[in-house]
Amino acid sequence: MSPMAIPSKYSMIAGRPPDRLRVLHVTQGLEMGGLEKVLVDIARHADREHSFVSLATRGILGDDITACGCRVAALGMPSGFRLQAIRTLARLIKEWGIDVVHSHDDRPLIHAAPAAVLAGAGLVHTRHGQSIGLSRRQMRLICLGARLSAFFVCVSADSTRLAIEQGIAPSKLRTIWNGVDLDHYSYTGPHCGGPITCVARLSPEKGIDTLIRAASLTVRQNPLVRFQIAGDGVCRPMLQRLIVELGLGQHVHLLGQVRDIKTLLDKAGLFVLPSRSEGISLTLLEAMARGLPVVATRVGGNNEVVIPGETGLLVPPEDATALAAALLRLQGQPEQGRAMGLAGRRRVESHFGIRRMIVAYEALYASCCRRSPARSGNPPKSIFLDR
Repeated sequence: MSPMAIPSKYSMIAGRPPDRLRVLHVTQGLEMGGLEKVLVDIARHADREHSFVSLATRGILGDDITACGCRVAALGMPSGFRLQAIRTLARLIKEWGIDVVHSHDDRPLIHAAPAAVLAGAGLVHTRHGQSIGLSRRQMRLICLGARLSAFFVCVSADSTRLAIEQGIAPSKLRTIWNGVDLDHYSYTGPHCGGPITCVARLSPEKGIDTLIRAASLTVRQNPLVRFQIAGDGVCRPMLQRLIVELGLGQHVHLLGQVRDIKTLLDKAGLFVLPSRSEGISLTLLEAMARGLPVVATRVGGNNEVVIPGETGLLVPPEDATALAAALLRLQGQPEQGRAMGLAGRRRVESHFGIRRMIVAYEALYASCCRRSPARSGNPPKSIFLDR
C-alpha cells in the first residue's frame, strides 16, 4: 500500500448514531510524547465519536487509541507543506462524516485548516507548546490557519500571551490546561531513597543537558544520589557523551522510551523538569498526581502548575547551579518534600483533571458547529481556575 492509501476499513462505521457530533483529530505523529498521550486520554474519556489521523506514521500509540474503539489512519506524508495531505484530509472528512476537525500543533494546522474548509467542517486548533523560533513564512501560514479556525486553543496562559504577540486574533484564542487521568495516576507519594526522575523528550527545548550538568554538581555534595531520565530523541547521543565526559556513568541513566510511566514514578524520590520552554507538561502533572515533590524551570506553563514553596520549587532555565541547589534542598528535607507532594496532588485534583479538560473541549466542539470561523463569542476565553 502506498503512503497515500487509506485502508478501506476506515471508510465506514457500522451502526453509527446519526445525531452524534463527530470529531477528527489531526496530529503530526503518534509516537510517545505529551501531546500524543493527551490524544490517547481524549480517545479513552471523551463522550463523542472521535477519529484520529497522523500525517506521518501510526506510531506506538496508535494501538492504544484503536483499543479505545477509535479509528486511526496514518498518511505517511514526508515533512514540509504537502497539497496532497490537504486533498487526502478533505476526502477523509467527507467520507467519515466529520463535523469538527481538531488539529494539534503547527504542521497539522496548516494542512487541516484548508481541508476542513474544503469539506465544510468546523475547525478547532490546539497549540501544545510555544512555537518559538518560527520563520516568517511559517508564522504567516499559522496565522492563516488560525483565521480559518473557529477557536485557537493554547494550553497555558503564557502560550496564549505569546500567540497574541505573534499575531493570532485574540477573539479566536481560548486557554485550556491539559488534564491527567487521576484514577490512573493515583497518589503514592515519594519513594524514600528513590532516584531523581525526569520524563521528557530528548530534544533541545527540554534542557536535559542542564540537568546532567546539575547532576554533576549534586553528586559532589551527595555521592549516593541517582538520576534516571526516561525519553528518547535527537539529543540522546550528545547527552550520553556529556554523561561520560562528566564521569556520571554510575549516577545518571538514560532509560530510553518508557511506556509504563506510572511504575517509574512509583519508585521516584522526586521529579525534575529542566525545560527551556514548555506549554503544560503532562509528565509534570502525572508526577504531581502521584504525589511527588517537583523541581521545574520557571518557563511557560510551569509557572501555572507549580506553586513555589507549596507544591515544589521553580528555578531559572539553563542554570545548573540553581537546579542542583533545589534538588539538594528537597533531598535534604524529606518531610517538606512529602508535604509538597501531597499539596501537588491536591492541586492537580482541583485544576488539572482529565474530565475538566474534556468538558472544555466538548464545549468548543458544540459551539464550533453553531458558528462560522470568522465569528467570535462564547464560550469564555479562559477555561481554567485561578490559583
